[in-house]
Amino acid sequence: MTADVTLYPFEDDGSIPNNQQLSVLVYEGAFKDNPDSIEKTFNENNWGNSWVGGVHDFHHYHSNTHEVLGVQSGSAMLQIGGEEGKMINIEAGDVLVLPAGTGHRNMKATEDFRIVGAYPEGAEYNMRTGEPGERPDVLEEIWHVPLPDTDPVYGKDGPLLSNWTLSR
Repeated sequence: MTADVTLYPFEDDGSIPNNQQLSVLVYEGAFKDNPDSIEKTFNENNWGNSWVGGVHDFHHYHSNTHEVLGVQSGSAMLQIGGEEGKMINIEAGDVLVLPAGTGHRNMKATEDFRIVGAYPEGAEYNMRTGEPGERPDVLEEIWHVPLPDTDPVYGKDGPLLSNWTLSR
């Protein structure tokens, strides 16, 4: 199981904070040969509290945890980073790792689109939508989210561990 990994940095857009220190990671085709093993692999690599479903059709983010999304079936176009963010096409076998604070929204999906979501150490996630009253508390929350100990796809080795570092 090997994948091409692309990094996408995002800035605060004034509504969606995103994460200025950590880039979104896209693992293209990480599970293309076995998308049914996504949830099991995430859980084995200590990314838990997993679920299977879709992605909301409104901009939202989690200020208290990072999130991994793995496409089990179908395809979708997600907007990452808020209203001015980047459109990213994902398909079965692809994985996205979203740092805390990163906005995401489903713009269009096939009927069979199913995604697995999970969180480092099984964290409970909150739901934020960029409302003005959320700040400055969410910025403080995002700042204090620790780095994961493992990569959700590759475990103790992997692109997340070599690409995510914090300067505090």
